[in-house]
Amino acid sequence: MTEQHNIVRVSGVTKTFKMGKSELEALKGIDLEIRAGEYLSIMGPSGSGKSTLFNMIGGLDKPSAGKVYIDEVDIAQLDAYELAWLRCRKIGYIFQTFNLIQVMTALENVTLPMTFAGMSNDAAVEKGIRLLERVGLGDRFRHKPSELSGGQQQRVAVARALANDPAIILADEPTGNLDLSTGEEIIALLQNLSRETQVTIISATHDFKMLNVSDRVVWIRDGLVDKIEDRESLSISVGQIGGRD
Repeated sequence: MTEQHNIVRVSGVTKTFKMGKSELEALKGIDLEIRAGEYLSIMGPSGSGKSTLFNMIGGLDKPSAGKVYIDEVDIAQLDAYELAWLRCRKIGYIFQTFNLIQVMTALENVTLPMTFAGMSNDAAVEKGIRLLERVGLGDRFRHKPSELSGGQQQRVAVARALANDPAIILADEPTGNLDLSTGEEIIALLQNLSRETQVTIISATHDFKMLNVSDRVVWIRDGLVDKIEDRESLSISVGQIGGRD
């Protein structure tokens, strides 16, 4: 991968949750830079703070202190409209539970973000069909989620994440609800997308197979970055990963 600019920069980020009269410090001062076009996995045991960090990067939550920059824009300073624009145009989301709208067809789920972004219906439908064909669902675009397997639903979610040509895809446990074989298919699909489109993929995961396709792995422990390893230096032991967040 050629040297590229940092598309995400996390600087001194802390996050504290109030739990009744007590407080839980989920993040304790995270510093992290993510390069444009890389495939980065965030890993760590249950309760380590990786999901909290993931939500900070995606603008789904705000830090208690510190800054999160996307293309050097401090996203905490954006108003509701600007943040919605950022999420719609720059970031695609893939969730463990798919988060598809059950009353809509696969095509309607994929075209919805394009409609929100102002694309005409005809153009959105044409592009939606191309995206579903790209993820291997060209013959399933009229099916609703209940008529699709888990793997097919996740493929719809991948197509939806690509709808507005985002610079970043955030994948939260994208194989968590899939069987081994289907999970491997989704990982291969994400890897191909990373290579073909140079989109930045950031995944919070427990899946060791994700490490095989990652350019770097960020290990989170006790609310801090424990270490960062690139593909050449990965030294993985099963004991580094606990249960799910």
